[in-house]
Amino acid sequence: MGMPSAVVLMSGGMDSCLSAAIAREQFDLAFLHLNYGQRTENRELRAFHDIADHYDVTRRLVVSIEHLAAIGGSSLTDPRIPVSPADLRRTGIPTSYVPFRNANMLAVAVSWAEVIGANAIFIGAVEEDSSGYPDCRREFYDAFNEVIRQGTRPESRIAIHTPVIGMTKRDIVLRAAELKAPLHLTWSCYRSEDRACGMCDSCALRLRGFQGAGLEDPLLYEHRPDYLHN
Repeated sequence: MGMPSAVVLMSGGMDSCLSAAIAREQFDLAFLHLNYGQRTENRELRAFHDIADHYDVTRRLVVSIEHLAAIGGSSLTDPRIPVSPADLRRTGIPTSYVPFRNANMLAVAVSWAEVIGANAIFIGAVEEDSSGYPDCRREFYDAFNEVIRQGTRPESRIAIHTPVIGMTKRDIVLRAAELKAPLHLTWSCYRSEDRACGMCDSCALRLRGFQGAGLEDPLLYEHRPDYLHN
């Protein structure tokens, strides 16, 4: 018998890339990508396919949940709301929070998992990112696992895995290096689709992670501030 299947929510970022690298040690992978009208939608989709090609993943599903853009309320989906400059000491909910996004994504993942017989869903949620992101907390995934148990066929036995949730970005960079995860194929910037801006929260977290790990981020940046010592 072959390995069991897992659906990996593959955004194209470094956290989901490492989650896939971890998942492939025990599971046959199926990659799921969600377009939701975000500013860097095309670049993230390219990263999704590049990473899928790298791992020879043939089962790929790309789904539009662009109702999130119609709903708005986030600087990632509403061009009228500027993407806030990086502030790694910020408390509270940042403008980049997309209301209940991860629940929408997980709902699609659970449906697909039931159909293809996968009993695991991997998502690259990181609590370090949850400075105001309520859907990046362990409690959210514990609760969603109960929703899955109550709302799927008993024999499905689907569970969410969050292998990087307790890691810092430095930990993620180092672990990705150990597993030879292709971080050079990933994309993190909230603002740009050509060169990463280096000035949004996502770029700042990523750069600080590489700087803390003592490794060079392979992406091209408009700006490369020292976030480790500032």
